[in-house]
Amino acid sequence: MKIEYLGHSSFKITYKGGVVITDPFSPSYVGLPFKKTEANLLLSSHAHEDHNYLENITGEPFVISAPGEYEVGGVKVRGFSSFHDDKEGKERGRNTIYTFEVEGVTFCHLGDLGHSLSEATAEELPDLGVLFVPVGGIFTIDASTASKVVAQLEPSYIIPMHYRVEGMSKGFSELAPVKTFLEEMGVEDQEEVAKLEVSSTALPEEPQVVVLQPTG
Repeated sequence: MKIEYLGHSSFKITYKGGVVITDPFSPSYVGLPFKKTEANLLLSSHAHEDHNYLENITGEPFVISAPGEYEVGGVKVRGFSSFHDDKEGKERGRNTIYTFEVEGVTFCHLGDLGHSLSEATAEELPDLGVLFVPVGGIFTIDASTASKVVAQLEPSYIIPMHYRVEGMSKGFSELAPVKTFLEEMGVEDQEEVAKLEVSSTALPEEPQVVVLQPTG
């Protein structure tokens, strides 16, 4: 199956049975382009405009926006309650972490996680093939905390998200760039790739950081 980066915290996972989209954003709010995209399943970590903009999603997707257990078109989804800040949601509210299994690969999208993961939560999460992790700080965990979460979860692929890129609106200008996370992880000379193809039979033995180029 194929993973593409739509920008910010939004990804498109294309598999034989359909398409999963995570956290679609408003282009006018974030300052980045977001083309109309068809989906069968849409996961939204929280209701903020940069994670829950449904207007550009076409088709008739099943929308999941809360914790719980679901199965949609053969995709098993589990949502875990968490917070958008490190003050138990008092500043920015709640956030949903999603795990979802597609063609034998388990994905985890942390949304706008704003705090360290407890050992109890980490133990509840299954073995991960792909982890989408916010790294920009300010509104989410920063690069240092993100690296600790990666160490807790030990995914096969680590894909950073929610970091500063050129062209973003002023409200996102204080986010750290992805380079900060790469340095924290000890990764040098990481080039962006247009897409990542994954298979349950060909996951890397050692954790691998992949920086995806936004398709917008």
